Amino acid sequence: MSTQALPRRTRFRARATAGLTALLLPLAAMVGLASPAQAATSATATYTKVSDWGSGFEGKWTVKNTGTTSLSSWTVEWDFPSGTSVTSAWDATVTSSGTHWTAKNVGWNGTLAPGASVSFGFNGTGTGSPSGCKINGGSCDGGPTVPGDKPPSAPGTPSASEITNTSVKLTWTAATDDKGVKNYDVLRDGVKVATVTGLAYTNTGLTAGTDYSYAVQARDTADQTGPVSGSRAVRTTGGGTDPGPGPGPGPGPGPGAKVNLGYFTNWGVYGRNYHVKNLVTSGSAQKITHVNYAFGNVQNGKCTIGDAFADYDKAYTADQSVDGKADTWDQPLRGNFNQLRKLKAQYPHIKVLWSFGGWTWSGGFGQAVQNPAAFAQSCYDLVEDPRWADVFDGIDLDWEYPNACGLSCDTSGPAAFTNMMKAMRAKFGTNNLVTAAVTADASSGGKIDAADYGGAASYVDWYNVMTYDFFGAWAAKGPTAPHSPLTSYPGIPQAGFNSAEAIAKFKAKGVPSAKLLLGIGFYGRGWTGVTQKEPGGTATGPAAGTYEQGIEDYKVLKNSCPANGTVAGTAYAHCGTNWWSYDTPATVTSKMGWAKNQGLGGAFFWEFSGDTANGELVSAISNGLK
Repeated sequence: MSTQALPRRTRFRARATAGLTALLLPLAAMVGLASPAQAATSATATYTKVSDWGSGFEGKWTVKNTGTTSLSSWTVEWDFPSGTSVTSAWDATVTSSGTHWTAKNVGWNGTLAPGASVSFGFNGTGTGSPSGCKINGGSCDGGPTVPGDKPPSAPGTPSASEITNTSVKLTWTAATDDKGVKNYDVLRDGVKVATVTGLAYTNTGLTAGTDYSYAVQARDTADQTGPVSGSRAVRTTGGGTDPGPGPGPGPGPGPGAKVNLGYFTNWGVYGRNYHVKNLVTSGSAQKITHVNYAFGNVQNGKCTIGDAFADYDKAYTADQSVDGKADTWDQPLRGNFNQLRKLKAQYPHIKVLWSFGGWTWSGGFGQAVQNPAAFAQSCYDLVEDPRWADVFDGIDLDWEYPNACGLSCDTSGPAAFTNMMKAMRAKFGTNNLVTAAVTADASSGGKIDAADYGGAASYVDWYNVMTYDFFGAWAAKGPTAPHSPLTSYPGIPQAGFNSAEAIAKFKAKGVPSAKLLLGIGFYGRGWTGVTQKEPGGTATGPAAGTYEQGIEDYKVLKNSCPANGTVAGTAYAHCGTNWWSYDTPATVTSKMGWAKNQGLGGAFFWEFSGDTANGELVSAISNGLK
């Protein structure tokens, strides 16, 4: 169960049952080999083990056209030992026959010009490495296969040492071969960077503060390559904070940079008196990378304005304005949109996305996805309206929940979400960000299982995984439980309701780690009538909150009910008869360390106005992701 972000001036959470469970589709029949005209001497295929989380792993193949003419299609084949298999894949159609696996290009990535390369990935189970690789019917290293000569084994996973701003030393244990090992290819992010005869290599000329992945592959005396070793993640020291072109289809943060994204609510300018300028005065603007502006509505199959007055009409005085200049009655754009424009002028590294939907306004998605292309066109026309096109760098879709129940129940089917994101990417193109806020319900048959999030992943830059609001005082009598547990713990009220299991489940469904952001709530959830300090106590109802029962901003709770315990990676507080759970700078820092170890793309939070005046939670995310 994940969070539900409400449009307008309120935000509440209702417990909902899971919808239909997505069916696991069997692998199709084996794909035929490519024609002899596309022989192996014109292409290579290299394998990298991107990550390993014990119960499974993420692998990546990179196909390169090494010939002088274009390839119109490609097929990669390999064998896995018994017990190792592919569970899901993206950017290729992967099939199997016994332990033999075949991957064929999809429609958009089959054509490769000379020198061009393309990658596809998959999630798998087991501990084995691929062997017997063929690309378009021939050797994956572009050379001949020698009859009776087995390829070498996989070398040991490289170790990293002497890491500096610009270099790293790699060492590994030797591979074995029936005719002898000649040398080793060193792969960086799946691309060969060196061939060496020894068991060590120092890679220089790297970029400071950047993440790299290294693996090693042995060559025998006949130039046959064996399976690729396990991968070793390395982050160089140093580095700045200015983001560049991103890892996904849209303009995200630079290679190795982590996303630090916050939601800004249009209704916050009313009772909360929170404005774009507060991002500057709190010091948060220089520490974030992205802002999600919430919310636009989804009505009659279209994206529509959420709050016209707050969005683009509200006049700001000089002291309220980001740049200290007052709005005039006749200027073409006012409101939050104009303030965001001024924010970007002062902090050009910040990207702004317009978020549509949310807890209350998700009911319109079911109708909209009946014609995904028309829906995407309406969203594009609104986001790219000439009055504010320069303000936005993309779109975020907050559908709560595809093919499952939230405030209402959706029965669009498992493919509806993928169809929507595919249409959005086709319309918004590669120069805009396309993202989505998604459930964190990892229970068996729960909301993650209800939609094809793995299939949609190739069309999005990232998912905002709403890893909060797992538990709260909608269960008025308790048991008390942390609303944002990082891990499970003895006595947790519902299995699968924690961040770690949600992230693991998305990975298992084929979503790359770098396309997952960990969610942080800038608020707490609480009960009253509680006598037990530890989680699991009974209650008489929700605790009082400033805007709504059972919920309160962090900036209030840190003083009114300071944390006096931790459980499952988050904090809780028992004061009087009230029991609250919320994240503190310390627990946020710990969660960011976990996110980095998982290879996640970064973090996001709901929402700015819950933080202190000096932005201490934003700072904790920023520092923790470095």
